[in-house]
Amino acid sequence: MPLFRRAAIFLSLMLLTVAVGIPAFASEQGVPAEHRGGEINLALPDLNRATFVGGVSGASLLTAGLVVAALGLVFGLIIYQRLQNLPVHSSMKEISELIYETCKTYLLTQGRFLLILEVFIGIVIIFYFGFLQHLEPFKVVMILIFSLLGIGGSYSVAWFGIRVNTFANSRTAFASLRGKPYPCYHIPMESGMSIGMLLISVELFFMLSILLFIPGNLVYPCFIGFAIGESLGAAALRVAGGIFTKIADIGSDLMKIAFKIKEDDARNPGVIADCTGDNAGDSVGPSADGFETYGVTGVALISFILLAVKDPIVQVQLLVWIFSMRILMIVASALSYFVNGAIAKAKYENVDKMNFEAPLTSLVWLTSVVSVVLTYALSRLLIPELGGDTSLWWKLSTVITCGTLAGAIIPEFVKVFTSTSSRHVREVVTASREGGASLNILSGFVAGNFSAYWLGLAILVLMGIGYEVSNFFPAGIMIAPAVFAFGLVAFGFLGMGPVTIAVDSYGPVTDNAQSVFELSTIEQISGIKEDIKKNFGFTPKFEEAKEYLEENDGAGNTFKATAKPVLIGTAVVGATTMIFSMIVLLTESLRPDLLANISILHPPFLPSSSSRRTSSLKAQPGPQ
Repeated sequence: MPLFRRAAIFLSLMLLTVAVGIPAFASEQGVPAEHRGGEINLALPDLNRATFVGGVSGASLLTAGLVVAALGLVFGLIIYQRLQNLPVHSSMKEISELIYETCKTYLLTQGRFLLILEVFIGIVIIFYFGFLQHLEPFKVVMILIFSLLGIGGSYSVAWFGIRVNTFANSRTAFASLRGKPYPCYHIPMESGMSIGMLLISVELFFMLSILLFIPGNLVYPCFIGFAIGESLGAAALRVAGGIFTKIADIGSDLMKIAFKIKEDDARNPGVIADCTGDNAGDSVGPSADGFETYGVTGVALISFILLAVKDPIVQVQLLVWIFSMRILMIVASALSYFVNGAIAKAKYENVDKMNFEAPLTSLVWLTSVVSVVLTYALSRLLIPELGGDTSLWWKLSTVITCGTLAGAIIPEFVKVFTSTSSRHVREVVTASREGGASLNILSGFVAGNFSAYWLGLAILVLMGIGYEVSNFFPAGIMIAPAVFAFGLVAFGFLGMGPVTIAVDSYGPVTDNAQSVFELSTIEQISGIKEDIKKNFGFTPKFEEAKEYLEENDGAGNTFKATAKPVLIGTAVVGATTMIFSMIVLLTESLRPDLLANISILHPPFLPSSSSRRTSSLKAQPGPQ
């Protein structure tokens, strides 16, 4: 199995890199290196300094997380294999393979582009850390290696997503011929969940491996390199994918208008590019974006804990607690998926009509509720007492819950504006019918701005609740607890990460399935009914199939719009914690005299203030 071999090689290379990342001259974990300033010199405390749940060390607890991450990876690969083995007619399989080959060309081109970008970024890394920061050569090499791993992680998850989607699209199209709506929902849901579970599991495996197997004074070079690689991969794959899909979509539509042919007519050569764009923009982009956001938000929280919390025992407790929450994310998402799947199967398997949005909505809310309940339970178990305070466990859980609820509330606001039954969607249809193109654009623009207002307001309210709860944190436990609360809200956004990615990836499959059905021209194949009856055991129902695929495409379009504000909101809110961590570092824990140097009233680029700053810095000891 090529995918299994690739996965094994990828993980083997990762583990080999981790192994060589423990040099003989590295200091022991938990022994700080000489601090010369800069995030790169932060040292991780010994995770064995704190114990949990009856004497289990922090390192041992997180080691169990590697097993959970490995199981999540296996889950994704099993679903991949199951989808590949589903029945499909050769005419539809041929189209899906053509879409995959086009996607593969896109990804290979992107891969070469990423390697070129990495060469330039590598030069910057060597110059900045090697020549300006005078970092040890080995640490510079570690940053470079882990930046490659970060790019490789984003790229591999994106490739896996496209391969799974291009299996699922033809299988969904063929399953619709049975005349039942349930398979049209179930197959895209399985493919999306496999992508979500594999993405989060690979990311978690990377980060836990760095925490557990890299010496404390080398952890941050690895994290920084990994974050650089993730960000580079996400930026290229997200931006390029978004532009590609719009160009392909518009090109296909222009062909449709010019030659007066229907949406997915087999005579339109732009449809294959459009299908590729659906995967590039709505699967590859969000997958790489989620991979990067998940990692960088974690690095931001780790930075804040090491800089703002002074007690090393509390540092370890918070670090282990945060990553335990991430392990819990996989468990909660898997549990909710299986429960929701059983309910959906019992309710919809034999019906002739179903609301495709209903089981997707129930999955999102079920995962949110399960995550919240397990968050409080695990927090009570792991940190019943933190820094002498016995109430902090539920306060921290409440802050994370604000983010977890955002993962369910934001899709509800999105559905108000994008659902096929939405009043705003009907208004756009009416505007198009009555006022033509100009009124269509204005109506859509108004609805988009209105939706942004409500989404922003929801995030603001949830951040406000997190801020209010942080005011009740015990005094002296950390600097600026409100900023830590914002980071936890961002962390909670991804509290149901596998499901968020799953419902987002649902859309490209349903969109492609409809195109595969039309491009295969299966209805026009001579003797097709007898062929399907003989080889697959059922009589195809073409009209019902087209109706189900059309309705399911509407649900997919709605839900692939839900993950974008969640991922963007996570990045924006999480950036608050990262930026403040840098401020804490640069000002030596918010020294008032150094804080004045980063005020907008103190522009150091002006000659007069630059000279004052130079003399001031010479007079002050410590990192600058």
